[in-house]
Amino acid sequence: MLSVEAQNRIRQMNPWILKPDAAKKLIGVLLPASYVARYMEHTTVPPGRALLVTGPRQAGKSTLVWRQIIDFAPNLLFLNMEDPLMRIACTQPIDLIEHLRDDYPFIQAVFVDEVQHLEDAGLFVKALVDAKLNVRIWVTGSSSFDLRSKTRESLAGRASRRRLLPFSLEELKEHAGAPNPVAERHVCENILSHQIIFGSYPAVYMSAKQEEKQMILSDLVEALILRDASDLFRIKRVDAFRKLLTLLAGQVGNLLNVSELASLCNVDAGTVNTHIEILEETHVIKRVLPFAGGRRREITSAPKIFFVDNGIRNQLLNNFSTDLQLRVDKGPLFENWAFSEIYKALSFLDSVKFWRSKSRAEVDFVIEHAGRVYGLEVKSAFLKRPEVSRSTWSFMEAYTPDGFAVLNMGIERSLDHERGRVDFITPYSLRAWLGARLGARD
Repeated sequence: MLSVEAQNRIRQMNPWILKPDAAKKLIGVLLPASYVARYMEHTTVPPGRALLVTGPRQAGKSTLVWRQIIDFAPNLLFLNMEDPLMRIACTQPIDLIEHLRDDYPFIQAVFVDEVQHLEDAGLFVKALVDAKLNVRIWVTGSSSFDLRSKTRESLAGRASRRRLLPFSLEELKEHAGAPNPVAERHVCENILSHQIIFGSYPAVYMSAKQEEKQMILSDLVEALILRDASDLFRIKRVDAFRKLLTLLAGQVGNLLNVSELASLCNVDAGTVNTHIEILEETHVIKRVLPFAGGRRREITSAPKIFFVDNGIRNQLLNNFSTDLQLRVDKGPLFENWAFSEIYKALSFLDSVKFWRSKSRAEVDFVIEHAGRVYGLEVKSAFLKRPEVSRSTWSFMEAYTPDGFAVLNMGIERSLDHERGRVDFITPYSLRAWLGARLGARD
């Protein structure tokens, strides 16, 4: 049986239960004054399944769910697993389920927030779905680390997964609602400049002053290091974890050398691999694996490292210089931005890789979707005419991809060749190019 203290805490978390007439007003306080619609805005929650929304801290997961479930008010129940008492109460899910059946039979929707704090999060969600309470279930978590060991097995057929990352350029462009193409291009240029330096976290983007943006990014980094690393994942050498983060920030787009990183951090290679896995599962970085395609001409098996958000990367290096032309890391910054936009467009079933051959030919990104292969070369320069590299031709000759694009800052046109078609696109047409090939995410 659920303790009296836990029952009282549930009522405290859900004040609209006792004040149903004020439900939407009470929930409205939790929503931002200015809201940017997300691409997964209208993702439905199938009956008999849960919708599991994962993504980094403060990417807007809770806001997204509140927007979706507010229409269920006042017949909805909110459970915040950051609360220690709730975590204890949910150790035995059956107690909570019986409490819901007995005392809340009118509930139509359940929102479980920050589920990663539960030790057996996957089993908890499984029990909630299997109880067949005839409710819609939303679950959010800033880390899938604790979930993945059990989720793949215990939640098979019980949960649909979606990944919510910081704002994409396209989402911000649509939110701006420019009245004409000229104004839209100006808006996109401003968004891109912001994303490359300060990233796309909602709180950062909505802040007016640079000092505020840097402070929010600093708080996010410290929350990752002090809360997630030391508390959630119980990392003993937090100093090594912090140093590893900084080193990775300076090696964006480079091949990962675990032995070198271990030596610099004064830990063993196993510790570095564990820390990198944590950083990946908490949506801070992403390992991009090499594309082989069943051939033996590739030279490496080492992955590359990219950050999910440029702002976090720049915060770690304490470099917020806004004059890109004077930055020595202009190329890596633009390539990392391109990766983040590609990653935001992919579903869990898609993958993004890179290609490098023994002859030193290289393609920045290779996207695999539904059995199809697409290549993307990234150039931070303002191209004035179509220029196709030898690496591009080598890749197209070897793999005959279903599409290939050169992302640049200057031209938008297509070049037809006997080896295939190459599309020249800019950051402002990247999402459209991806969408035409990947289809809708949800």
